[in-house]
Amino acid sequence: MLKRMAWLTAASALLTTLATAPARADSAWQKVGGDVRSGVSGLAYEGRTSSGSGVDVLAVHDNKGAGQKRLSRITHWEGANGISPITWDGPEPIDLEAIEAIPGMPGEYLALTSRGIVHRLKVAGPKATVVDYSPLPAIGEGDDFESFALVAQNGKLAVLWADRGAGAGRPATLYAAPLTFAPWGQPQFGTVTRRTYRAAHPAGDGTRHISDISVTDSGRIIASSASDAGDDGPFDSAVSDAGRVSVSAAGRVRVTLAASPSALGTFPEYKIEAVECLPGSTDALLGTDDENLGGYVRTMPFCEA
Repeated sequence: MLKRMAWLTAASALLTTLATAPARADSAWQKVGGDVRSGVSGLAYEGRTSSGSGVDVLAVHDNKGAGQKRLSRITHWEGANGISPITWDGPEPIDLEAIEAIPGMPGEYLALTSRGIVHRLKVAGPKATVVDYSPLPAIGEGDDFESFALVAQNGKLAVLWADRGAGAGRPATLYAAPLTFAPWGQPQFGTVTRRTYRAAHPAGDGTRHISDISVTDSGRIIASSASDAGDDGPFDSAVSDAGRVSVSAAGRVRVTLAASPSALGTFPEYKIEAVECLPGSTDALLGTDDENLGGYVRTMPFCEA
């Protein structure tokens, strides 16, 4: 009798768990992490695999404790992924949220923390070395950054980043500035411009209007937005056509945001924090940081010219 009661209690607990846990039925999403320390907060294209059938990307993790992983390499191809850790050599950042390859500088990247510290990295094999770091300019009160993108046009570089915003009362603020590098490697920012942005989806108090951005070769700004009700969800996300950016031959950066952004896709049950347009393709690689549920990636054809 006691064994039967114990079995019934366990079965009841299991049914309760299954009833309350978010469904993860979409097989297009491929799991790349199984816990709160393994979510994908940002992605940067590294290169094609030797066979040409997949891509290597760098993924940052928003961990805060000493010795916890900050960076991984994901080898992504249709139906599967390979994941390997990368050793971080230098001062450990707190809460990395985005990473981007530096155009024209193979193996070099800029990675951004939520509080606005930019780390310049050199990545070779299983090691990332910090070259320099500096704060973003013009950080506003309460800014919380999750997005970062570099744009190369007309022989000039520009950088976009955004405070993520918070619900109806705080839209995202998208910042833009010309970018150069000091001889010793430190990023240097020109005149900063600002634009406000509200996502069409999701809605509610937990909405982060911009959780990441990527820019196509023609200058389209692709932005993700997400909502987060806690470490176990529920989550919700969208990817939208947010506007355009251009950089003149004189280095002037112009950003035009859509008055009514159009959602390219919505993704219930997932918290997208990474969008990376893959060179030579119309595909965007999407990454999620689903807290206790880990991290997932998938591709979607969002990066047409």
